[in-house]
Amino acid sequence: MTTTSDRPKASTPATSGKMSVRDRWNSLPRPQQWLLLIPVVVLIYALPVLNPPLLTTEPGTNFPLALFDAARFALIAIGLNVVVGQAGLLDLGYVGFFAIGSYVAALLTSPDSVLWHIPYLWTLPLAMVVTMFFGLVLGGPTLRLRGDYLAIVTLGFGEIVRLLATIVGPLKGQVGFQGVGSPPGTNSEGDPIFTTSNGTAWYWLVVTITIAILFLVGNLERSRVGRAWVAIREDEDAAEIMGVATIRFKLWAFVIGAAIGGLSGALFAGQVGFVNNQKFDVPTSVLFLAAVVLGGSGNKVGVVLGAFVVSYIPNRFVELAAYKYLIFGVALIILMMFRPQGLLGARQRLLAYGRQAYMRLVGRPEQVSADSSLRGEGEKAG
Repeated sequence: MTTTSDRPKASTPATSGKMSVRDRWNSLPRPQQWLLLIPVVVLIYALPVLNPPLLTTEPGTNFPLALFDAARFALIAIGLNVVVGQAGLLDLGYVGFFAIGSYVAALLTSPDSVLWHIPYLWTLPLAMVVTMFFGLVLGGPTLRLRGDYLAIVTLGFGEIVRLLATIVGPLKGQVGFQGVGSPPGTNSEGDPIFTTSNGTAWYWLVVTITIAILFLVGNLERSRVGRAWVAIREDEDAAEIMGVATIRFKLWAFVIGAAIGGLSGALFAGQVGFVNNQKFDVPTSVLFLAAVVLGGSGNKVGVVLGAFVVSYIPNRFVELAAYKYLIFGVALIILMMFRPQGLLGARQRLLAYGRQAYMRLVGRPEQVSADSSLRGEGEKAG
């Protein structure tokens, strides 16, 4: 009879000595992770001021504005990742929520609007509430659909929003709204800080909001809601059999993603200062989705990286901007061939307390090995 000591011990990261960067990061306590992230966050905030030679744009492109555009794309990608990456819902019309948020800010702050005007910062939460309502209206009857059918419905929603902006008189079609509001604040000379040409201030604002959204979305992913999203993404039928209220949790993902999309649209409208129906077409929605797929669907850091690549490359190499759809199309084909999970793919794990389980496994490998041996003996005896 084979004894416990004769059996090979379970291989763990601690005993094998081969821990990936991700494993090392996941093994750290959360306060220590936050401490290590402080220098990275400081560097991100300092980018417009440092203007590093490797990242700076060509003379014809304003570097802080390029950074703002990348930060805006990152916020959009985080919202779309909740829908596509976490819950597994293929949304091709996400630009519709982005457009609704932009029009909320324009209608309530632009002098061209006949509505009652309010301070710009108030439009940010209001844009989230309005887009959440539209996400509820759209998602309620359609989230029973799956796959290609849902993709077609969401694609139609994005086009409906754009067409309504064209044919509904108060939305002004191609004429649009000028003088969209911006946050308050002046410099020492009394000039406004948040202007269309001052990308640094807008970049800092969007980065701050993005960090807050990442914190909230991260907590959601580790909650019961996040575990339900992963279960639905991996196998909706199995999740439903196991008691997961799939329609309700899919609707949660749709509404939360819509809110983040509306927030990013309101920020975009404030920075540009002009909104019309030409900024919310299908190719723009495809770029949003490309950022998520390229970076790694389901991975927050991955989609931020993908958004930076999708937004920054056309601004960095202006001569390639006209071919950006071709370039990203070829890049996605190559990526799907050699790395289908994206640049930083999500780990396919569903643990209620993943960090605690991992630490227990690393901390007591001998006990884990002994437990495994005892289970084997019990199975033989049975």
